[in-house]
Amino acid sequence: MTNPAHTVLAGLDGIRSDLEGAYKDVHQHPELGFGEQRTAKKASDALRSCGYDVTDGVGGTGVIGVLANGDGPVVMARADMDALPVREQTGLPYASTVTATDPDGAEQPVMHACGHDVHVTCLIGCARLMAQAKDAWRGTFVALFQPSEENGDGADAMIDDGLTSRAPRPDVVLAQHVLPYPAGYVGTRPGSFLSAADSLRITVYGRGAHGSMPQAAVDPVVMAAMIVVRLQTIVSRELAATTPAVLTVGSIHAGSGPNVIPDSAVIQLNVRTYDDASRTQVLDAIERIVTAECEASRAPRAPEIDRISSFPPTINDQATTRRVADAFASYFDGDAHTIDLQTASEDMSEIPKAFGVPFTYWGIGGIEPGRYAEAVRNGTVAQDIPVNHSPTFAPVVQPTLDTGVSAMTVAALAWLGT
Repeated sequence: MTNPAHTVLAGLDGIRSDLEGAYKDVHQHPELGFGEQRTAKKASDALRSCGYDVTDGVGGTGVIGVLANGDGPVVMARADMDALPVREQTGLPYASTVTATDPDGAEQPVMHACGHDVHVTCLIGCARLMAQAKDAWRGTFVALFQPSEENGDGADAMIDDGLTSRAPRPDVVLAQHVLPYPAGYVGTRPGSFLSAADSLRITVYGRGAHGSMPQAAVDPVVMAAMIVVRLQTIVSRELAATTPAVLTVGSIHAGSGPNVIPDSAVIQLNVRTYDDASRTQVLDAIERIVTAECEASRAPRAPEIDRISSFPPTINDQATTRRVADAFASYFDGDAHTIDLQTASEDMSEIPKAFGVPFTYWGIGGIEPGRYAEAVRNGTVAQDIPVNHSPTFAPVVQPTLDTGVSAMTVAALAWLGT
């Protein structure tokens, strides 16, 4: 019996050149979260051109394309569209020179430093192939292009704007991400895959005074320093050695001069965990330590702990992931792998959660294979291979796009194939 994936993907040769051009165009014209007007139009135009029923502007700039093809399961495939405030340093002929205005009115560079340009292009390619080979499958294919993943609020914006009533309820939701692995690589992982991420801003209050009279002050700089040191013991002394977590203090701000004790200090930190239990444990420990250090220092006011942003953990459904992994093993053979835990974070899981359906999320490689292999031989992967969010991160066009289109198509056909 012919594998439906081979039937559908036989059309890839005919659209490859178009997809490569589309990818370079999206890369060269990045847009920040909720500003993805051009990218969204490119996606919706592509969907309409091959017969999808398209809804634009969901959650601001989100796009939903629905292709009904008889009775059968409903599969939703999701891609994120937004870029990052990063100045590109790849040297590519299609490198971004785009700037945008931030909420404070300042101009900032913009780059597709995370690979969302790959995700958009691969979903467009998959959607086109599904439309071209409708005899090979039955059911409904839903292509969803999501805004503002980097800010962690794009999925919620689409949900708040009626996503669950504006798209058919899927049986499964699928998504992928290009990562710093060799191009051609495909990796799945059942259970925990991406971490939860919580960014906090902590303000501690003291009493200001002259630097020569510390006895008149309650020094928030010392208070903040003690908090930072003590926070490092949460992962090392409160979590089991088998429980992965990361706590990073990325910013401390206090004072304006060497001889002035300020009246407050601000600490910003980021936490990565992989399940609800460890997430709650770490966040509770942060609050306990901050409160205790402020009380020990006789702070005149209680500290303020504000959550700046929050991403849920990405925990793949076991059965769904096995089904996709089996399909990948059949199609990709030796290039199908089990991928490691990733400390990156995503908000995609909010979409299947809103529908109450299972999902799986996998990784594909984007680094030129020879370059990656040489770095492995030299033991210099960490130094020589650019990672997501780096100003030099630029997935090689091929075989990255072919792999991403193929992976999404093969996964969708694990439910829809006849």
